Order: sequence, then structure tokens, then C-alpha cells
Amino acid sequence: MRDGKEPAVSEPQTSTAPTREAAEPPPLFSPFAVVASCVGFVLIGALQALYGPAIPAFRENFGLSPSAAGLGLSAHFIGGVAGVLLLNRVHGRWGNRALLSTSYLLMAAGGLGLALAPNWPLALAGAAVTGLGFGGIDYGLNQLFAVGFGRRSPAMLNVIGAFYGIGAVGAPALIALLGPENYPAIFIGFAVLSAILMTTLGGVREGQRPGGAPLPDDSDNDTSSPHTAEEPADAADPPPLLRARPLPIIMVFIALYVLMVSVETGVGGWEPTHLESIGHSASTAATATSAFWLMVTAGRFLVIPLTLRWPVEKIMVVSCVGMTGCLLLALIPPIAPYAYAGVGLFHAPIFPIGLPWLSRAVPRAQRAGAYVIAASMIGGVAAAPVLGKGIEWAGVSTVPLLMTVPAVGCLIATGWLIRATRPSVSAPTGR
Repeated sequence: MRDGKEPAVSEPQTSTAPTREAAEPPPLFSPFAVVASCVGFVLIGALQALYGPAIPAFRENFGLSPSAAGLGLSAHFIGGVAGVLLLNRVHGRWGNRALLSTSYLLMAAGGLGLALAPNWPLALAGAAVTGLGFGGIDYGLNQLFAVGFGRRSPAMLNVIGAFYGIGAVGAPALIALLGPENYPAIFIGFAVLSAILMTTLGGVREGQRPGGAPLPDDSDNDTSSPHTAEEPADAADPPPLLRARPLPIIMVFIALYVLMVSVETGVGGWEPTHLESIGHSASTAATATSAFWLMVTAGRFLVIPLTLRWPVEKIMVVSCVGMTGCLLLALIPPIAPYAYAGVGLFHAPIFPIGLPWLSRAVPRAQRAGAYVIAASMIGGVAAAPVLGKGIEWAGVSTVPLLMTVPAVGCLIATGWLIRATRPSVSAPTGR
């Protein structure tokens, strides 16, 4: 009798593994396409960081005031928000490769236009077109990496996020090496690189459901699980709020990203002023600001192995608590430069690991990722004047305390999202 029962026990065990392997779709990116995507993120990080160091040349070439010259970055960000929203609208119809190639083409055209513009209005138009492509790449690669590598998606998002930081750190150094007056040659070089990246998209797959049917939009599916949104894994039901209305989840994610970018913008913009006001030299303040951005980049590399061992929610809580604690430590003058570096380290993982969490929490909201990324750009633009008003009211010495407010907001939003998105295991039926 025991021999007769063995086949019935062993048969399901041998057939289960192949079924799971077949259900897990391959990554959306080939290894070469992953490398090209990292180069693309170096490019968009560098483009964003080029406008500030180029302001002296803008003023000299076009006879501009400081505020007018600063409109170049504003035009870039306005184009970025428009690029995220517009290209997201057509993503489902165009597909992944068409979305990315169009974005690279827009960056190439805008970079050439900005470099060769004979007057400032045309230069601003070039910056806006560059921003359109920037937004498409920022949205497209973030969204595809969020759903395209299964359980490794948080790690892969930290990889490309770190390469974005490399570009942001390297671009000012390039301007310093070549001189601001040579900004046209730099923008032309980046335009050529954008055109070259258009030829690297053959290794980008179009989205597929586990069963093989094409997705209308890649953000509609979380490839980390062989289950569909209608059939959650592990026999767990989504919480009632998420099951009934995903909008509150999306809105809190948007608030989380706006607050997170507000901290980033506040430290990047006001750290030098604060450090000088409490007695540090200008050179120390400048070095500390560079250290902040370097720690943002390093933090995304360092957190990669943690994303493979810890749940996203735990990393988010540690990041928000650490970021808040370091901002409070920045109120102590002797250790303030080191505290700001700590802010960068803890801040680093929040943007990249939040996107896979959003995709998993609201799998049917195809456009949620685009709205969150667009909101983060708007937050970056809006945070500077809001923080400026707070500094006018409370003084420069309170900069760390003022930035603690959005940091605490990030922690509160994270706690709410953990509760709202925690699956509830169905109770057994029958009495």
C-alpha cells in the first residue's frame, strides 16, 4: 500500500517547480540593455545638473539677469513634468521601445537646440524639449525597472538611481574642467550620446502577462509574482481600503514623494548657506554639499544587497527615521557637515524602492507611477520657494529644523502605507 501511495505524493512535487518557472516571465531588459539604461540615467542626471553651472555663460551670451538665467532649469523641469504625463498617455499604444527611443530623440533634438540657439527664447524652448525627453526616460526606465525584474526590481532601481547620481556629480565637474563658456559643446555631446542610446533598445522587451498575452501597459503588471491582480498570492486578500479604493493609496504615495524631494531640494539648495551661518568656511560648506550628493549615490549602491534580504517597507522606515535623526543632528554646529552626509545616505533608497512598492500595492492603476514621478518633479520646483519663506520667517539657523517637517511627513506617510497595503489573510470558511 505504501508503494501505491508514493506516486500520488511525489507527482505534484516534481511538477510544481516547472510550473512556477514557466509562470515567471523573463526580465524586460537584456544585460546589454541594462548597461545602456545605466548610461541613460547617467545622461539624465548630468543634464539636470548642467544648468546651474552654465548660468554665468547664459548671462554673458544672452545678457540676462540671474533670475532670467535660472529659467533654463525651470523650463527643463516643466518639460520633464509634461514628458512624464504625455508619454505615459501613449505608452500603452506605443510600447516600451518606442517610448524610450522617442524620449532619447527628444533629448537629442532639445540639446542641439539649446546649444545652437541664437537667442534666449529659443534656448528655453530647447531646454523644454530636452525636459520632455528627460521626463520620458525618467518615467519609462523607472517604471519598467519597477516591474521588469521580479523580486530584484528594488535592487535594480537602486542601481540606475545610483548612476543618475554619478551623472549629477560628474556634470558640474565637467563644466569646471571645460569652462562654462563651452556649454554648447557639452550639450551637443550629450545630444550625440542620446542619439547613440536610441540604437541600444533591441534588448528591451515589450510587456507580457505570465500567460503570454501582451500587456496594454507594463505598469499594469507586477512581474515579481506569477499571480494576477485578481488572484493574490498566498491566498491573502488585500485590505478593504485597497480593495475598494486605490486612490487614497496613490495620493499618499504622491505626498511621500513630494515630501522626500522637498528634503533633497532643501539640503542641496540651503546646506551651504546654513553651514556658513553657523561658522563653517565657504570651502567646508561646498565640500559638505558635494558629500551629500556623493552619499546619495553611494547609499543607492550600498542598499542593493539589503533589498534582496529585507522587505521594502522595513527599508523605508529605517530610511525615514535615519533621515529625520540626521537632520536633527545638523542643528549641532560642529557635526552639522557630517550630519548632512548622513541625510544623503538615509535619503538615498526612498525614491527607487518606493516605485516597486507602489506597483505591487496598486497593480491595476496603470498610470500611478507616472503621477508619482511627475509629482516628485513638481515637489522639487515648489519646495525651494516654500522653504525660502520659512527661512525668512525663522532664520537660516533653523534650516535643519524646517527640513525635519517634511522628513517626519515621510515617516508618517510610510507608516500609513504599511498599514493600508498590508494583506489580510482570509479567515477559514465554515463553522
